[in-house]
Amino acid sequence: MSKKVLVMMGGFSSEREVSLVSGKGIAEALKEKGYDVIPHDLKDVSEFIKVLQNEKPDVVFNALHGNWGEDGEIQGFLDLLQIPYTHSGLRPLAVSMDKYLTKLLAKSNGIKIADDEKMTYAAFKKNGTSLKMPYVVKPVSDGSSVGVFIIQSEEDLKNVSYDDDNEEILIEKFISGRELTCAVFDGKALAVTELRPKAEFYDYKAKYTNGMTEHVLPAELPEDVTATCMRYAERLHKKLGCSMVSRCDFRYNPDDGVVLLEINTAPGMTPLSLVPEQAKYRGISYADLCSRLVENATCRQLPKIS
Repeated sequence: MSKKVLVMMGGFSSEREVSLVSGKGIAEALKEKGYDVIPHDLKDVSEFIKVLQNEKPDVVFNALHGNWGEDGEIQGFLDLLQIPYTHSGLRPLAVSMDKYLTKLLAKSNGIKIADDEKMTYAAFKKNGTSLKMPYVVKPVSDGSSVGVFIIQSEEDLKNVSYDDDNEEILIEKFISGRELTCAVFDGKALAVTELRPKAEFYDYKAKYTNGMTEHVLPAELPEDVTATCMRYAERLHKKLGCSMVSRCDFRYNPDDGVVLLEINTAPGMTPLSLVPEQAKYRGISYADLCSRLVENATCRQLPKIS
């Protein structure tokens, strides 16, 4: 009897539309592999609970992106319900969603990072930063380059805007050079891709608009640079305690070397997404990638009370 898989997509974050595209592709791939698939657009928590109660899925495929999907919130809920889910668990997701904490962990494990400062948006507006231009301003917890500003002049500061003065932001030294990414699947780095966006940098539009970014796979790099990217990606995946899949983004230039930007623990699964592309390069089809994530789904086990 085939497993019943609820594909959870949509959600409440700024990456909702991307999640819906990922979820649709995943659902079709799993149907192709013979699973009993229930697509679910997460808009209302009470409705989600009813669907879980009525359908009793064997596995929840987490196709959510951003806050409330890859920050540990939904994982803790499914842990309590004892429903296995794909991707990583609560702890690695909660840590990795916080870019500042992730960088601290990376630095303590020999992974090169850019100089940075963390503060609230209100503090930044009042006092600025000690970092010299150019630098990058971005939310501490968000994904897909949402709310990222590159500051190269005083004029650029006028563009920086967040809705909440208490929003935690990261001010980070701008690392020029080549944009690289490396996926890890089942503990092993797949490949290194160079991203050549037609825009100024690899922002939300560049990521999800066809033709906006050239993917060079494998990246045309010195062997030691490729090896460093893959080693860093595997190390951070392991140190965070990630399960099955993650993807690290880097910048590289000869002066700074390979510098970690961030890790994504629930990478996109759209037609333009990098993990399926690198998996295919290693001989793993999209459908097989989805299937292996389902077959390795797990949840934290509740202790027995005597």
